[in-house]
Amino acid sequence: MAVRGIVTHPDPKLGQKSQKVKSVSREVKKLVDDLFETMYDGDAVGLAANQVGIMKRVIVVDSRQNPDERLALINPTISRLDGEEEVDDEGCMSLPAVFGPVKRAKRVEVRALDPDGNRMSMTAEGYLGRIIQHEVDHLDGILFFERMDVVSAERLLREYEEKSREPVASMSRPTGEKRPPGM
Repeated sequence: MAVRGIVTHPDPKLGQKSQKVKSVSREVKKLVDDLFETMYDGDAVGLAANQVGIMKRVIVVDSRQNPDERLALINPTISRLDGEEEVDDEGCMSLPAVFGPVKRAKRVEVRALDPDGNRMSMTAEGYLGRIIQHEVDHLDGILFFERMDVVSAERLLREYEEKSREPVASMSRPTGEKRPPGM
């Protein structure tokens, strides 16, 4: 396993659609392991392969609320968004140190392959559902600020640009700050 470098905005890879995985090979399993290690290293709860420069439809998530919510999804597709929508702050490893309000469905049904190549489907609610929606958006070339209202998105991008010019140490969350971890 290895920690991989994170692709950050405005890298064009983040705006491109990822390619479907043809078979769950040893290389794909290694990618899954590396994505988990990279996600944990960055204190995040989700990561998509294109965020490390690999244009494959692979995501990992771990809400850290329940051991059953540590998932690797290959070729995930959202088959249904359900329930009322909720607005909550989101962050992203590809836009470090900025957070903003995003409206998401409360519940999501997703189909995918697991790391052994088996078909699976599941329903995820609340925080886990939000993380999955965020990461599947990455695979479709959509960044979280594109789901925000225009005013909030512009504010977030200005803040990101300002923080991007600051020294690296200031890009991390201050100790004790009550913000969601990056996705």
